[in-house]
Parts: sequence; C-alpha cells; structure tokens
Amino acid sequence: MLDVLRAWSPRRWWAALGAAAVTVLVVAVPTAMLPTPVFGREIPTTWWAWPVLAVTAALSGLLFATYVREPGAAAAEPTVDRRGFAGGLLAFFAVGCPVCNKVVLLALGYAGALQWFAPVQPVLAVAGVALLAWALRARLRGEVSCAVPEPPPTTTTTTRSAAGRV
Repeated sequence: MLDVLRAWSPRRWWAALGAAAVTVLVVAVPTAMLPTPVFGREIPTTWWAWPVLAVTAALSGLLFATYVREPGAAAAEPTVDRRGFAGGLLAFFAVGCPVCNKVVLLALGYAGALQWFAPVQPVLAVAGVALLAWALRARLRGEVSCAVPEPPPTTTTTTRSAAGRV
C-alpha cells in the first residue's frame, strides 16, 4: 500500500491535505475543541481527543484522495465506501462533549451522559479510527488490483448447409 501512496501525484496529495484540514474544522468546531463564539463545551476536552482528531483527519484526507482521479486516467465507476463515513461519524461523537450532544442528553439525561456515554467515547474513537483505516486499506488495495484482460475476439465461424451438415 505504501507503493500506491508513493505513486500519487501532487494533485492527490494536495487533495488529501485539503480534506484533512476540512475534517479538522468539521469535527473540532462543532465539538468546541477549537473555541468559537458559536459553540461551547461544559466538559473540558480529554487528553486523547486531540490525537484521535489528528489520526481521523489524516485517514479521512487520505481516503478522500483515493477518490481523486488522476489526469488522463480512465474513468472508473466510483464505489463509495460507507465505512469511511461511519468512521468519521464515530470519531465525531468520540471527541465531542458528552453532555453537549443533544441526542445523548435526550436519551440518557445529564447524569446518564456522564455515567454511560462518557466512558464509551474512547471505544467509539478506536472504532472510528479502525473503520477509517479499513476503508482506506480497501481503497488502496483496489488501486493495485490487476485489471482483467478482455478475451480475444472469436474468429471461428461455422456454416451449416441446407442438410444440416457442417
């Protein structure tokens, strides 16, 4: 898989870098890891949330870049891997404030979010990173798979006579 990454053009690397930066913003701003006047956080960011965000952004950027077509390459039918989306979503919930998530608050309440959801967040982080890595591995392996050659055209033709003989 490293050979595939080494063969990438600058176009793909720039796409990976841009997608990683967008991932950081999409995850860190609404979860208030990056302070903004719009979003607040009642529980401080955990020590492990920053490495999870960095790994999530890197994997998401690389995964995004696998969908960037090289100039002059034949257009292949794109297959979207939902594991990458699921991994990013899990990482989003993992690094977020446990009591700032409205769905968790509605389902568990404030005390339940702290007692039940907060301890599960590291598991969500590991699962999210694992799904992103799995999706990236599948996409990179697909880039090195061998193309199936087309069968040669058949040139043998048979004719039948009126009597049915060949």
